Amino acid sequence: MERGKLITKDHIIQDLKRMGVTKGMTLIVHSSLKSIGKVIGGPVSVILALEEAVGTDGNIVMPTQTEHLCDPTEFGSGYTEEELKLIRDNMPTFHSDLTPTSYMGFIPETFRKQDGVKRSPHPHTSFAAWGKDAAYVTQDHGLDHSLNADSPLGKVYELGGYILLLGAPTDSNTSLHLAEYRQNNTFVKEKIWDVKVKEGMKEVWSTYRDINNESDDFDRLFEDFHRETDDVKEGMVGDARSYLIPMRQMVDYALGWMNKNRK
Repeated sequence: MERGKLITKDHIIQDLKRMGVTKGMTLIVHSSLKSIGKVIGGPVSVILALEEAVGTDGNIVMPTQTEHLCDPTEFGSGYTEEELKLIRDNMPTFHSDLTPTSYMGFIPETFRKQDGVKRSPHPHTSFAAWGKDAAYVTQDHGLDHSLNADSPLGKVYELGGYILLLGAPTDSNTSLHLAEYRQNNTFVKEKIWDVKVKEGMKEVWSTYRDINNESDDFDRLFEDFHRETDDVKEGMVGDARSYLIPMRQMVDYALGWMNKNRK
């Protein structure tokens, strides 16, 4: 069997530059380490390459969501009532410095632990950020409507950020949720989430309000945006087919697309 090429941090930096990543840019990154290939240094080299590519005047942002802190019945459990009570009673609250990510991959799980990285306080949909505006991006992440214009997503939008799909599937584009809050049709329904929070010295279950976010059509949305605009830059980063997209243009397009295609 032919051995795959080895990929270094400098290889990744050069690939990012060829795609259009520049100093001072704000990137919200979705990534697949496996897709990039045999990276010497693994996720650490990828993270350092991203940070070097945008420089200290730029920002790197990654979703660090924590689905495992949801109520155990949220996604179907198979537990008995006694087991469900045991889980709910002993579920820890969110700790920004300690709680691991859920299904985010090796790169964001490593990134969130880096010195200098800030993490927003939302117990289910947190984001981690590094760079000049990291504190601004991650502060004041309210419980209700957690991916709206006041969330870290909205702040990346304000900063004129770019979406980088680094070997990640096109339906993993969290930024598109930002458009859902502005839809004028009835596709999105309200949802109440159970969440465990700290009140004084106690940890208690509470609730917050959100919309019922949906991502099943994000790949179709991406395909239409790619076909109808010249805003998507495509290239290889290591072995990973990757895409660099201006967030504002794509989110604004997504609003019209959702109003037309979601019923």
